[in-house]
Amino acid sequence: MVKTDAQTIEEVLSRGVSEVIVKEDLEKKLLSGKKLRIYLGVDPTGFSLHLGHAVVLRKLKEFLDLGHEVILLIGDFTAKIGDPTGKDTTRIPLTDKQIKENFKDYKKQASKVLNFSKVKIKYNSVWLSKLRFEDVLKLVGHFTVQQMLHRDMFDKRVKENAPINQTEFLYPLMQGYDSVAMDVDVEIGGNDQMFNMLAGRTLQKIYHNKDKDILTTKLLLGTDGRKMSKTYDNAIYLTDEPNDMYGKIMSIKDELIGQYFELATNLDEQKITEILSMPNPRDQKALLAKEIVTMYHGEKAAIKAAENFDKVFRQHQMPSEIEIFKTDKTTYPILDLLCDTKLAPSKNEAKRLVEGGGVTVRIKNEELRIKNWREEIAIEDELIIQAGKRKFIKIKVI
Repeated sequence: MVKTDAQTIEEVLSRGVSEVIVKEDLEKKLLSGKKLRIYLGVDPTGFSLHLGHAVVLRKLKEFLDLGHEVILLIGDFTAKIGDPTGKDTTRIPLTDKQIKENFKDYKKQASKVLNFSKVKIKYNSVWLSKLRFEDVLKLVGHFTVQQMLHRDMFDKRVKENAPINQTEFLYPLMQGYDSVAMDVDVEIGGNDQMFNMLAGRTLQKIYHNKDKDILTTKLLLGTDGRKMSKTYDNAIYLTDEPNDMYGKIMSIKDELIGQYFELATNLDEQKITEILSMPNPRDQKALLAKEIVTMYHGEKAAIKAAENFDKVFRQHQMPSEIEIFKTDKTTYPILDLLCDTKLAPSKNEAKRLVEGGGVTVRIKNEELRIKNWREEIAIEDELIIQAGKRKFIKIKVI
């Protein structure tokens, strides 16, 4: 049954929302009680989902909770070309095998937000792979080269004399055709997807004489105030362990606290206003961190993460629980040790940590900061390795 509560619908169309085209039309449709077909498209180009990705997934869930038909479209065909949005260079095409593996990772992580038993999953290769050349020519004929070049990333590449593949011009048309093939009423996406989504609105009007509405979500910034990205090492991932997730949230810039409450939590506006009126930003962030960790790991894990954070950063003690790494080695190259214990994702990152003074070895009451990335560590039982401010591993000799 479709829910038509006016207050709930207004919140769905406003909280965390960047723009709605056309809001009055979509609001009227939602209030009418008609069941709408709403979709979010994702290209499985390799995923480590972070809180920024969760913003649009959570918005999709809100429409699902209202009782509408929700589709998660997997761009297994479009991923072979790659969305040029925000890219200064051409993306490298993916193979079918890579796409399949990437989607497995995506679904596992996204299930922290969406109940996939209630979401329809479709693949755009079903219709895009069947288009005849005649169909493609018809599709292309609805847009001009000038419209494509108007996109900022293409304009930049032209000025820099950087290449633009003709397949990249076709990408927004293919994404737009997804709306036609599924005959959708609404498309949801990040605000960087507006150009592609408008292409779908144009084509839906041409092919089905139907006005597809568009909803774009706001951008959640990374811990340092820049775009949340692996490149900037400022992302909070859905797969982060509770202690790491809690600590990262505590490290966000004070001016981002309100944005995180709005985009990354389920707390109502009144409660958020109450928290933001607290005089100490640290107390605000502690409540924010507990709320978000609870959402993805449960309340028990959130309470433990808060206790561990206070022990390490306020009381300068060791965490109450430290993951164990078992080894039978007597010595261990520091870079290998950091990678094998997953304290660092790669040797380059491990080297950067060491050179930056971010690696400490503790045994009994002694503490040694590792400064030479070529160093071999003498392994002893109960040895503790700390990488950065929040990651700890205890060695167990077997």
